[in-house]
Amino acid sequence: MNSESEKTIPAGGRVPLGKILGPGLITGASDDDPSGIATYSQAGAQFGYGLTWTLLFTYPLMAAIQEISARIGRVTGRGIAGNIRRYYPRPLLFSLVGLVLVANVINLGADLGAMGAGVKLLVGGPAFVYIAAFGVASVLLEVFMRYSRYVSVLKWLSLSLLAYAATAFIVHVPWSTVALNTFLPHIVWKPDYFITIVAVFGTTISPYLFFWQAETEVEDQQDKPGAEPLTEAPEQAREEIRRIEIDTYFGMGISNLVALFIVVTTAATLNVHGITDIQTSADAAKALRPLAGDFAFAIFAAGIIGTGLLALPVLAGSAAYALGEALAWPVGLARLWFQARAFYATIAIATAIGVVMNYLPIDPMKMLFWSAVINGVAAVPIMAMMMLLGTRTKVMGRFTLPPALRWMGWIATAVMAAAALAMMGSLLI
Repeated sequence: MNSESEKTIPAGGRVPLGKILGPGLITGASDDDPSGIATYSQAGAQFGYGLTWTLLFTYPLMAAIQEISARIGRVTGRGIAGNIRRYYPRPLLFSLVGLVLVANVINLGADLGAMGAGVKLLVGGPAFVYIAAFGVASVLLEVFMRYSRYVSVLKWLSLSLLAYAATAFIVHVPWSTVALNTFLPHIVWKPDYFITIVAVFGTTISPYLFFWQAETEVEDQQDKPGAEPLTEAPEQAREEIRRIEIDTYFGMGISNLVALFIVVTTAATLNVHGITDIQTSADAAKALRPLAGDFAFAIFAAGIIGTGLLALPVLAGSAAYALGEALAWPVGLARLWFQARAFYATIAIATAIGVVMNYLPIDPMKMLFWSAVINGVAAVPIMAMMMLLGTRTKVMGRFTLPPALRWMGWIATAVMAAAALAMMGSLLI
């Protein structure tokens, strides 16, 4: 039997980039969701260019941990929760999955609210109606659209990230100052500074991304004729691992570059004019309008909607994957709805809770920033478990993590732990 990689390589031995890019690109793009936009906007508005250095650090760490996630899925044919369930105690499994569910539902509510506010900014009308419409549309697409076509839609939605590249070049950005702050950071010993660092790391290196990329590698493998988990088909490993590397490092590179554009855009406009209290991505768009003009405002607001459309299925889907594998349900977007009722019900319920949050006397938008902090803290034990999975021969067979990736994974885990501890310590000062 030929490997899938052998089947897809045309004459000349080269695969078009569009065929290589998949789970990594979608995962990276979904990281710049309205929650992420709000966090990066807050960082730029509050501290100017003072936190651009964080994105220099997050890129290699994020790329390494996402490659580890992808390898676990492709090698074992199971997601993160499925592997933890198989090899570790149930209380540990359910505590980790519980953290993911809480953070994802908060993110869903906040992202839906930001999308509704974005449409209202652009065309007027009732934001609550838009919120419900986005929630219903997202669920229907996940449940009823064929998996391969749905993946194509998500790839196209990743183009919405170009909006933030555009705004960075519409406004005046002193790039020499950006470079200086990026490569020679000045640390400010204040609680807000460390909380923002954890939020940036938490929204960039988020648990839902780990679960999503691992599971979509499993889905892609199951969707391709002849593809098998690498533990069962080691002859497919060389090309598949190379594909994962290109896909992941490209996708995470785009994600971090867009995050940098958002930080410098808000730093060059909002911070320079003394506007430092930004609660939501919609707040950032509104504040941008009188400073950078209608065109920059419209692009920024449209980007909120586009990235939200990409993030909603990833957030709901990763929650359903995590819970489904933890409870040994049939899972997968490639399954028909009646083949995975509980899985799709979880997607619908999580999204519905996110919608309802926007109708309750709470402001889910103010929870965006703190959801990123929760993600930053929750990521640490989940990353540690992933490293244990990735280095166990019993789990990965002959495809345990290579030394360089193993080191980067543990460094990423240690950095996230240090950031969380620094935040907690700063609150006690």
